[in-house]
Amino acid sequence: MPVVVAVVILVNVLGGDAGDDGTDAEGPAEIDGTSAPQRADLPPLPVTVPPAPAEAVEPCEAVMRSLPLELAGEPSRPVDSDSPFVYAWGEPPVVLVCGVDRPAGWTLGASAIQINGVQWYVDTSDPGTTTWTTVDRPVHVEVRLPASVDSAPVTALTAELGQALPYQEPDPGE
Repeated sequence: MPVVVAVVILVNVLGGDAGDDGTDAEGPAEIDGTSAPQRADLPPLPVTVPPAPAEAVEPCEAVMRSLPLELAGEPSRPVDSDSPFVYAWGEPPVVLVCGVDRPAGWTLGASAIQINGVQWYVDTSDPGTTTWTTVDRPVHVEVRLPASVDSAPVTALTAELGQALPYQEPDPGE
């Protein structure tokens, strides 16, 4: 019996959940069990979005696989959406949607903000929400923040988005 207990402890401390390639499927092993689970105390966040176009499926799947369980100190939360390309963190929620249309305000002459090599169009027309949308990737990824939240969540996501989606020359509308 002591051997079984020792093996279980070693597997939990050193092994973690191995993926198909032998790596830990959920990041580094958590010794104290403090991984970032979804917040069970929050109800599912309803998010209604138009379906992503067919050409967005593969890139958006790559984006969804790259997203962190925790963003700017906030754990992920359940989402109720018909789209598999919606993810959210915290309360008030930060919501990411992959495969959205080009932002209406992203036209010739509009400015973009570059963060860590990813270009974003920022829409502040809604006083309660700031909407950041990538404009230099093969699909548009939108991140909606409460107006009271600074750009830290967007900054934190740029590395993952930059790795999941290759650069593409921005194409503003006319």
